[in-house]
Amino acid sequence: MSDPTQKLKELKPEKDFFIGIDSDGCVFDTMEIKHKECFCPQFVNHYGLQPVSKYAREAWEFVNLYSKTRGVNRFKAVTRALDLLSVREEVRARNAIIPRLKGVREWVSRETKLGNPALKAELERNPDPDLKLAYAWSLDVNETITKIVRNVPPFPLFRESLKKISERADAIVVSQTPYEALVREWKEHNIDSYVRAIAGQEMGTKGEHIAFAAKGKYPPEKMLMIGDAPGDYKAGKANNALFFPVIPGKEEYSWKLFFEEALEKFFAGTYADSYEKELVEEFDRYLPEKAPWES
Repeated sequence: MSDPTQKLKELKPEKDFFIGIDSDGCVFDTMEIKHKECFCPQFVNHYGLQPVSKYAREAWEFVNLYSKTRGVNRFKAVTRALDLLSVREEVRARNAIIPRLKGVREWVSRETKLGNPALKAELERNPDPDLKLAYAWSLDVNETITKIVRNVPPFPLFRESLKKISERADAIVVSQTPYEALVREWKEHNIDSYVRAIAGQEMGTKGEHIAFAAKGKYPPEKMLMIGDAPGDYKAGKANNALFFPVIPGKEEYSWKLFFEEALEKFFAGTYADSYEKELVEEFDRYLPEKAPWES
């Protein structure tokens, strides 16, 4: 099997600056529709959560939309949501059976390319029933997204921002969405030509994407990650890159700020320190760490 990360590793700088950009929830307002209409119904269906579907939905949405794990890889999201369900009193009172998914937990702990191709390869070596269940769920999620998610344009001022980015920076998409869906969405809105590469979950973690494409190729003060989740911040900081937050629920405000002020500060070398710190502190206040029902 060819190395999907090779095209990132082979990227050579063409501009002085590097910018990584998350996609779902950052560029496109797709987080709500994908998780509420695609991921969660299949989560309930495949993992037998019909008796506690109300609480399953609350757990899924908290993990993936409304907490500090927003934007986490789908296979990690499954185990986190199941853990949140298992400690909820209402779920215990109904004697609901919550899968443990030991096989998925073990796979996630040792694999970084957490996508369907890696899971399929793992299943060929290890036909674990938990992994089979996760693979079937993931395939159905992708099929549902293909049917339902369309005609969702980028947030206002993103297109204009991307044009300004591409004039002075090498930009790539840094995402845990499957590559096929990313390419489809970026091409649908004619913005794919402004980025050097599109990196999905098959190419590893977001931190690995940035490391492969940029680390050692650009000075840290000329590297920026743009994202809407704490995981995006961590991926950038793992590579000593700066971070610009797109705040969930305030995306239009964020992109206006980026277009009118933050991007120029980044190019001028005045973005770091107090300016970035103020933005990150505001961003951090918007997403809680613990669910309301956790002790």
